Amino acid sequence: MPAFNHEVATKLREIAQLLRAQQANPFRVNAYLHAADTLDNLGRNVEELMQATGIKGLIALPGIGEGIARSIYEYVATGRMSRLENLRGTADPVELFRSIPTVGRVLAERIHDHLHVDSLEALENAVHAGQLHKIEGLGSKRLEAIETWLQKHLDEQRRQSRPVARTSGVAPVELILRVDNEYRQKAAADKLPRITPQRFNPENKAWLPILHTTLEHWHFTALYSNTARAHQLGRTADWVVIYFYDDHHLEGQHTVVTETHGSLQGRRVVRGRETECLQYYQTAR
Repeated sequence: MPAFNHEVATKLREIAQLLRAQQANPFRVNAYLHAADTLDNLGRNVEELMQATGIKGLIALPGIGEGIARSIYEYVATGRMSRLENLRGTADPVELFRSIPTVGRVLAERIHDHLHVDSLEALENAVHAGQLHKIEGLGSKRLEAIETWLQKHLDEQRRQSRPVARTSGVAPVELILRVDNEYRQKAAADKLPRITPQRFNPENKAWLPILHTTLEHWHFTALYSNTARAHQLGRTADWVVIYFYDDHHLEGQHTVVTETHGSLQGRRVVRGRETECLQYYQTAR
């Protein structure tokens, strides 16, 4: 058994252990355990397999769907597994944005602070919507460099995963807002399991509530934002990060916040999908 395969399998088993401890769907727990067993029993180095066949080669292995394959691909390519970081409570979008050439800490903090985006995909959407122009100190050349890098980086990821059709798109705003409401109500009533985040937790306390739930064919995980900016701005009890995946284990994420101005002031809003939220609230009247 190649040592690197066991290294990746260990990460997948940790995800399974965290999901089980957080009372997640047992099917999801078993999916990660099955994938870990597949890697441990694979005679070929998974890194070599990916270089030769991309994500398609991973998906062809027993027990590895596209969502888990994406996590493996991310770890092989970057040494990070964002799904594991999310469950540990160690994810830091500021550090993620700093991986983009020309983006330093100050600019990364401004992006996260003003746009409330937590992933490269969400940042790409903000760029296309013209929202990045609002960030102070971001000139046209740097904006163009960021847009070019995002397009190349994310296009490569999409190219790798193209063999499998994605049929479900993204989770509807209505469901995300329902999960946000359920999470905040249960967290306030102390009815959720709590995890011990490794970041911003000097006393090592289990303080961060976490919710795993299923609505229609979507599976959700929700928890308060445990980022540096959320703590600095005193928004840890307002910003809710919601991760979702469908039956193909294709994952995405959004941050829900209380809007502070404009026509949605005082409403809970899915960042990056404000227009849909406005339509939802108008329809719900």
